[in-house]
Amino acid sequence: MAGRGTVKAQSGFNANNDSEVLYKAMKGLGTDEDAILQLLTARSNAQRQDIKAAYKTLHGKDLVDDLKSELGGKFESLIVALMTPPIKYEVTCLRDAIKGAGTDEKVLIEILASRSPNEVNEIKSLYKQEHDHDLEKDVTGDTGGHFQRMLVVLLQASRQQGIQENLIQSDAQALFAAGEQKYGTDEGQFITILGNRSNAHLRRVFEEYRKLSGYEIEESIQRETSGTLQEVLLAVVKCARSVPGYFADSLYGAMKGAGTDDQTLIRIMVSRSEVDMLDIRAEFRKRFATSLHKMIQGDTSGDYRKALLLLCGGDDA
Repeated sequence: MAGRGTVKAQSGFNANNDSEVLYKAMKGLGTDEDAILQLLTARSNAQRQDIKAAYKTLHGKDLVDDLKSELGGKFESLIVALMTPPIKYEVTCLRDAIKGAGTDEKVLIEILASRSPNEVNEIKSLYKQEHDHDLEKDVTGDTGGHFQRMLVVLLQASRQQGIQENLIQSDAQALFAAGEQKYGTDEGQFITILGNRSNAHLRRVFEEYRKLSGYEIEESIQRETSGTLQEVLLAVVKCARSVPGYFADSLYGAMKGAGTDDQTLIRIMVSRSEVDMLDIRAEFRKRFATSLHKMIQGDTSGDYRKALLLLCGGDDA
């Protein structure tokens, strides 16, 4: 997957020079937002951390605090997200989704369904470090039923590696028996199989399932389940088929129709900019009658739009 991001480390990077550019952009009256967004979207996250350290050494101030006091609104949220180390950013998103009244299930689903077992383990340990809380406990305290069970399985981060040839047939059979073949649904089977097998294995199971039942697995999940359980199962299936495809769908969903889900837009554009944004763009173009670039252009404005388009990194017209 490496190298499928739109944001790359800048060669000939100099943290001191960059911190001076940012300092000048914020000093005195008015703020040079353009200088800030041009610079920060053209550096890798690791380089942004170096700039932050250099800024503190040279000016005795916290760069992120200064940025927050100079910027506002969605543009500020985007820049602060870019300045946060990747795993810490995901921890913050999860924490915000859980704490306080109500739960943002969408965030829990998106992060836990799409990350690799290693990433999930890193998130869990940093969550513990930052908040002195157990992520699994916090999630179970905030969710219930089969939805909770699926999230707990995903939090175990114990997906099997590779393809178990001897299980493909029986997994497909078990899913068919748990849903289409019986009155009512055995959600437990869906949770166990979708939560514990590798993506490559699941793709083979979905093929078998289609031969066996005449349906795509997504259609069966839509018929057999509802609510947040349905959402998390569909997210896992989409990620098994294609993680970039899953994010392309989520971005489209965040922008289509009236209004924009800016939180989702920021979260995906920032967290995937160094990972697989090129693949997300390609999937987006394949699935929808427009490019990601054009959709962002039509749905956002100002410096916020400029920065998002730089993270998008080009138009696949």
